[in-house]
Amino acid sequence: MKHIRHFTPFFVLCLVHVCLVHANYAPYFFDNGPSSTNGNMALLSLSEDTSVGTHVYTLNGTDPEGDPVTYGIKFEAGLRRYFAIDVNFGNVTLIEELDREKEDEIEVIVSISDGINTVDEKVRILVTDANDESPEFINTPYIVHVPEDTPSGSSILKTEAVDRDTGSGGSINYFLQNIHTNKFTIDRHSGVLRIKRGVTLDYEKSRTHFVTVVAKDGGGKLRGNNKVFSATTTVTINVEDVQDTPPMFIGTPYYGYVYEDTLAGSEVLTVIALDGDRGKPNNIHYSLVNGSESSFDINNATGAISVIKSPNQLKKEVYELKVQASELSMEGNASVYALATVIIRIVDLNNHPPTFYGENGPQNRFELTMYEHPPEGEILRGLKITVNDSDQGANAKFNLRLVGPGGIFRVVPQTVLNEAQVTIIVENSATIDYEQFQVLSFKLLAIEVNTPEKFSSTADIVIRLLDTNDNVPKFSSDYYIARIPENSPGGSNVVAVTATDPDSGLWGEVKYSIYGTGTDLFLIHPSTGIIYTQPWAVLDAEVSSKYNFYVKAEDTEGKYSLAEVFITVLDVNDHPPEFNENIQEKTMIIGSPVKIEAVDQDAEEPNNIVDYSIMQADPANVFDIDQSTGEIKLKSYIRSLDIIHNITKNKDCIWSLIVQAKDRGSPSFSTTAVLKIDITEETLHKGPMAAFLMQTKDNPMKALGVLAGVMGIMVMITIIISTVMFWRNKRSNKIMPVRRIIRKRQTHQTRAVRMEWLKFKRPSIIAEKFAIEEDTNSLKNENSNNNIQIPSLLPSAPSPPPPPIPLLAPKKNSTEWSVPTVSGSLTPTFINKQLKKKGHSSAHNALVSELKQKFEKRNAGSKNHHL
Repeated sequence: MKHIRHFTPFFVLCLVHVCLVHANYAPYFFDNGPSSTNGNMALLSLSEDTSVGTHVYTLNGTDPEGDPVTYGIKFEAGLRRYFAIDVNFGNVTLIEELDREKEDEIEVIVSISDGINTVDEKVRILVTDANDESPEFINTPYIVHVPEDTPSGSSILKTEAVDRDTGSGGSINYFLQNIHTNKFTIDRHSGVLRIKRGVTLDYEKSRTHFVTVVAKDGGGKLRGNNKVFSATTTVTINVEDVQDTPPMFIGTPYYGYVYEDTLAGSEVLTVIALDGDRGKPNNIHYSLVNGSESSFDINNATGAISVIKSPNQLKKEVYELKVQASELSMEGNASVYALATVIIRIVDLNNHPPTFYGENGPQNRFELTMYEHPPEGEILRGLKITVNDSDQGANAKFNLRLVGPGGIFRVVPQTVLNEAQVTIIVENSATIDYEQFQVLSFKLLAIEVNTPEKFSSTADIVIRLLDTNDNVPKFSSDYYIARIPENSPGGSNVVAVTATDPDSGLWGEVKYSIYGTGTDLFLIHPSTGIIYTQPWAVLDAEVSSKYNFYVKAEDTEGKYSLAEVFITVLDVNDHPPEFNENIQEKTMIIGSPVKIEAVDQDAEEPNNIVDYSIMQADPANVFDIDQSTGEIKLKSYIRSLDIIHNITKNKDCIWSLIVQAKDRGSPSFSTTAVLKIDITEETLHKGPMAAFLMQTKDNPMKALGVLAGVMGIMVMITIIISTVMFWRNKRSNKIMPVRRIIRKRQTHQTRAVRMEWLKFKRPSIIAEKFAIEEDTNSLKNENSNNNIQIPSLLPSAPSPPPPPIPLLAPKKNSTEWSVPTVSGSLTPTFINKQLKKKGHSSAHNALVSELKQKFEKRNAGSKNHHL
């Protein structure tokens, strides 16, 4: 039992496995129809223009048990493999190009397998057409022979082209290139070539025609685009000749000549005619119709015309013959014909050349003497010339012409028949110039015109010219430019002018003269043309450096020409530089330069360019001078008077320099001047008044004038203020202290006139912060005059002065002028240098004592008042 229990499960499993194996079903494809892109590929249609590598289909199927399936694709032996497949996914890819024209169906075996069962199916794939083929002409080349008399509209050839495509891509239409210029047309459907209606062919005009025929298909799709293909072929049409044109004479018109020594029976000329139908020409028969008068005959086969009489028997000078050329058919009958005219002239022999004759017979040299420039159109009457040719007719016709310098004379007549009087006429008078030609030589040529011999003869024409005064003296230049140094002595040569007169003899002599505003200092030699200075002339470039005048060249008859002369006087270094003063005084503020200037009166550079230098200074290493401008300044390290005091013991700071001014001329001149320089520091504020005072320090008269004007204005202001105060105090009769201390007022500031424009530096000491001035009210009496004495008893003292605050708040290190509000003198608080040095202490003590005395008096008065 134990073994049976172990055997039972195993047996059940084997039985189940056997049952499953026997129940496995084969896989199968889905049949989705011909329009589907997946399934079993049955009736799949592919266009032949499908690109290689394109995914064209997906095989799709299933296994009933749901097992995974694989796909395959096979081709029968010997067939091309067009497709490849992905065995797992069933994707079918095109690997070979399709061509419907070669293979329009492809048989393929597709398979599906679940690993146990495999199912194969044979399917047919249809290859559809694409417009990938061009039309092709067949039965080429096309060559056709057409008689020239073929009626218009007739069919002459059928062209044919085939296109292996189907549908519209395989349909063909025909047409011609350049349809408007050829004589043919084509049926667009059948390709039949015809002669255009109303057009005929002509062998004599065009023997061959070339026609280009185009075959075009109806178009179709190719790789998604609409394509139209075409092909061309050339049709050669040879036109065949037909007997429809009469003969044609070659070389018309015909002319022949019979000379006086021609023998009877001699050939005069030959006429030639050809059949107009040159493709199959007929023979030509020649005959004389009329005009021969039994004097001429013609060869019927060759067309040669002969004279059958002696020339002396011919009665006419000109014979006009009618010649007929007829075509002979194959049977020998004359058919169509043509006529031509032959002119035969009886000509005398040309055995006499033209001959020139003078008054005494034949002559080949003629001479004449005449003045130059005769009037145009004048006949040279001194020449008696006759020309003659003894031949007759055309042999006696010849031309005359002059051979030599052209355009001067012309000969009349130019054409002569037999004999004529020769006349020579002036044509260009200006060319007949004695100065160019003293002798004119020509050849008078007579040459036959229409003779083969061209006999000719010549005669020498020699014309000797006489001179006239027909030329004006002419300068070698329209203007002359000369230069002369200013220190040239009188009589110096300046420039030589030259004029020539090509006339001969006295007419060619030239006389020179000058005129114009600039000629005072110059003369000219009348014969040589040399211009030179007057013996007394002194040229000075500083006075006048440019002269301009005219020179005249005149011949003996008064004909003249002018030229302009430009003379430049060259500057010479003859002036030294000059200072306006040889001893000069300048004030130099430390930090600002002074300038010294010299002027050179020379006219040009470099003679008038001045360079400056310091020749002597003690000590020498204090000043620098600008070589070009003459500006003198202290060395850069000197910035105060203290440094100068350390350099020299000269405490007044007034130094003397010797300055040289030297020009750049050659030789060079120089001048020296003594310059005294007062060196000071700037002690004024940089304001308008300070700038003015410093600028006028070296010009005291200017400063004095300005200060006098300022003082006058201040006096006028004082008078006006005094007058106003006088009338005011007269009405009030108020008695004021003789002297009082002016303090800064808090109100009524309109009475104070502040002259801020006049400010000076002064030490900031307490005593100077107060300004003491006269009180005009205290000096006035009842009669309004100021001649009374100060009363012995002073009125009560005013209140104590405020703390020491200046009347006008001064700037740092500066003081101001103050103008009192009552009449009195203008009291400046300016303290000069001497007061600074000596009087500071004394002025301070005096002012303090006066203030102290006033305070004591005020205190005494107050005590008495209390008592």
